[in-house]
Amino acid sequence: MSTEALPLLDAREVTVRFGGLTAVDAVSARFMPGELVGIIGPNGAGKTTFFNAISGVTKPSSGTLQVQGRELAGKAPHRFAANGLARTFQTPRTFGDMLVRDNIAFGLKFAGRRPRKYVFWGEETTVPWVLRTPESILGLIGLSAQAGLPAAAITPSQQRLLEIGMALATRPRLLLLDEVAAGLTEFELEEMARLIRRLRDELDLTVVWIEHAVTTLLRHVERVIVLHQGRKIADGTPAEVVRNAEVIEAYLGDEMSEEEATA
Repeated sequence: MSTEALPLLDAREVTVRFGGLTAVDAVSARFMPGELVGIIGPNGAGKTTFFNAISGVTKPSSGTLQVQGRELAGKAPHRFAANGLARTFQTPRTFGDMLVRDNIAFGLKFAGRRPRKYVFWGEETTVPWVLRTPESILGLIGLSAQAGLPAAAITPSQQRLLEIGMALATRPRLLLLDEVAAGLTEFELEEMARLIRRLRDELDLTVVWIEHAVTTLLRHVERVIVLHQGRKIADGTPAEVVRNAEVIEAYLGDEMSEEEATA
C-alpha cells in the first residue's frame, strides 16, 4: 500500500486509564489526508484525553497509533511532531515574555526539518511559501500588526491565533485544535471557524477540532466523532450525527434545540 493511501493518523482501540478510571475506552478513529473533522461530547467525555493520547502527551494504556504508517504509541510528543502532527491546547501555550514574532520563530526552529542541501540558499521546496517565515505566518493568521508586541500583551483571542501560528510553524500535515473557541465572542468564533477551514483548504492540512460550540462546528466540519463517557458513540457527517438518537440523548439534547438538531 502506498503512503498516500494510508490515513495520516490511524488510532485503533486506544484506551487510557488513570488508576481505576477509564478516561478513553477503546476508541478507534482514522483521519485521512485533507479531512476536516470535529470531535464533540459532554464534559468528561474523554475528548482532551484522547487528543493527549494521539499527540504523545499521554501514553495510552493500550491500543495502537500509526502516523502515516509508523507506529508511535508511547513515543514522546516530539516524535509525533517530527512525523507531521501539531496541536493546540485549551489554554494557549505561548511565551508571554517573547515577542509575537519570536514565538513564531521558535516554532520554525522547533520544526528543524530544513533539508541540509538547502540550508545556505534558504529554499525549502516541500514547504508552502506562506509557512517559511514568521512574517508570512503572522500574515496568514492575521497578526502582522502585533508582531512586535510581547505575547502577553495581546488579547486572549489573539493568543489563540498565535498558538495556531506556532503549530503551523512546525509544518504539520495534521493539526489538532483543542477548543480554540473558548472565551471568544460570537463574531470571533465565526472568524476562527472560517480561518480553520481556510487553513485546511490552502495548506492541504488534515484538521481535527474539539469544540463545545457545537452549532458552529457542525456548520464547518465534514465529519463528526462523538465521545461519551470515554467511548465513541457516533462517527459520521454532521447531518447523520445530529439525527443519531444516542447522540441526542447523551449530548445534543442539552446543547441544541430540537429545531437545530433536526435542521
